[in-house]
Amino acid sequence: MKRLVFFIYGTLCYLSFLGIFLYAVGFLGNFGVSNTIDGQPGVPVWQALAINSFLLGIFAVQHSVMARQTFKQWWTQYIPKPIERSTYVLCTNIALALLFYAWQPMGGWIWHIQDPVGQGLLYGLFAAGWGLILMATFLINHFDLFGMRQVWLYLQKQEYTPLPFRTPAMYRQVRNPLYVGWLLAFWATPTITVAHLVFSVTTTI
Repeated sequence: MKRLVFFIYGTLCYLSFLGIFLYAVGFLGNFGVSNTIDGQPGVPVWQALAINSFLLGIFAVQHSVMARQTFKQWWTQYIPKPIERSTYVLCTNIALALLFYAWQPMGGWIWHIQDPVGQGLLYGLFAAGWGLILMATFLINHFDLFGMRQVWLYLQKQEYTPLPFRTPAMYRQVRNPLYVGWLLAFWATPTITVAHLVFSVTTTI
């Protein structure tokens, strides 16, 4: 029963990631979601900057600290190892959901491309960035990265074995294609406001 519960838990964490991923596309692309990065300001700029910086700080701390080996060694005393990665994914999802929900647009265009050709080119790069992100995860084992392989092996009563380091396809030319994809997703857009600039600069750093 515990093996089944862990598998269901890991699956739900993975599905929540897919939802967050799709929402992120709309959030950064300014379409299809209730709160977008370049929406209409609702609070003074100084207040929006403080809130957005706090939200980005939460994500940065969660995403970096929880990935450290020292942290993993500590918290697997309390979180069973088969669901450690799934729980990390869940915490990332929560941090991103909070950021998307509470994000405060700040107005002020840095650039706003209205030429249809320019818009098409930038949206094409934007879409390529998201496609590159997904492709890069599958090249190194998508399901291990997001915790599904771990809970599946546990359900099958098989011991988890770490994957060997590999540099397939684009990993031979680029140290981390995931980062290239994220950079395209952050910057390749016809519209960048002050809030979008704050987000892109901070996440790039």
